[in-house]
Amino acid sequence: MNELMSFWGQWLRPSAGLPTVQWALLLAVASTCGYLVYRHTGLPKVVGYSIVGMVAGLLGFSGAQWPLQGIGLFIMELAISIVLFDAGGRIPWRWFRHNPMVLVQSIAESALTYFAVYWTMLWLNVPHEAAGPIALVAMAASPAVVTRVVADTRAAGPVTDRAIVLATLSTLYALTLGGAHAEMLSRPGSRFFETIPPVMVMFGVSIVVGALLSGLIRIALRYMSPESENTSILVLALIAASTAIAAHLGGSAPLAALIGGMLIKQLHPRPWALPRQLGTASSVLTMLMFVLVSTVAAQADWNLAIAGTVFTLIIVRLVAKAMGVGIGNIGTGASWRQAVWVGAAMMPMSSIALLIASQFMAASASTGAVISSIALPTILLMEVFGAVIATVALYRAGETHKPWAELPTGPSGDEHRES
Repeated sequence: MNELMSFWGQWLRPSAGLPTVQWALLLAVASTCGYLVYRHTGLPKVVGYSIVGMVAGLLGFSGAQWPLQGIGLFIMELAISIVLFDAGGRIPWRWFRHNPMVLVQSIAESALTYFAVYWTMLWLNVPHEAAGPIALVAMAASPAVVTRVVADTRAAGPVTDRAIVLATLSTLYALTLGGAHAEMLSRPGSRFFETIPPVMVMFGVSIVVGALLSGLIRIALRYMSPESENTSILVLALIAASTAIAAHLGGSAPLAALIGGMLIKQLHPRPWALPRQLGTASSVLTMLMFVLVSTVAAQADWNLAIAGTVFTLIIVRLVAKAMGVGIGNIGTGASWRQAVWVGAAMMPMSSIALLIASQFMAASASTGAVISSIALPTILLMEVFGAVIATVALYRAGETHKPWAELPTGPSGDEHRES
């Protein structure tokens, strides 16, 4: 036996290690589960991804630890950046000029959600320092989940468009205010005006990186075909570079990507199907992001008090978003029925909320622990059930081509990209 092992040892080579094997197998299981969930229930594939990640996290999967750091944090930031760049590219500024009440509606639902959750947390005796950050986390809807639901249900219509735009704008507010609040949390005892310079640096770096990203892509599109595979690789490489640069220089990588996407929409208004162009590489990153979020979020400690707080937060958030969309619906041209379904479609929470919670964790370990104990279970539940609620909302709004439970009718019925 020793001779055999000695002989075999000559063939062994250093590899990427056990964590790589674990993640590869976990993604394989998630991909299979997502496919089966979609094929046999009609629910979005993200539900299957999240369930696999949740089970792995509950079983103590050691491949992802909270708070995220290193390569895990970068992968999540990169996946978020790709999603937000795409989401930003879906926002036509001309829409706001012709229908400014949509912008008012966005601000109303975000503000009402923030204050409703904030006061509810105070009523539940959550410390003041943690109540504000939790409210900011709850304010962010998930454009990633909403766009996945839209892609899998093939939804199209005014409710679908408005849900994507409002979810993206709420993300913009949450990232901006979350970054500023985290900066203030990291400087206890500082005066308000002393926190302004670092906050302005974060905004400034994000805007500059986003503008540079959109400018480079615009130049490339002058000489390269949007249908070319090389253009897709170029866009992915530029987003990855901007993610690393923005984070390194003290900016917000997701905010920079979102700004870049919104700018490229104005610089290059011709139709450009970014999800189709980015291909399988972005699909893998997106699936990895959903699995990573649910794996990490499942590691939170559950007890009766936390469960009560989380369920109360979810109900208050649902009511606040529905009321905010309804109050701001006046003058937008949408019916009240459509406003209700828009509010329901904005229920998902996922990677953006987790990233904001991670910022608070990095700013203050003690306060961040309180925030995480409530935010992580909420994110986990809203990634799984939020996708289901959004699916039902779009179906009830009559904007899916077929009833969502009958979508996967054949092998060719789901041959489309993930992001």
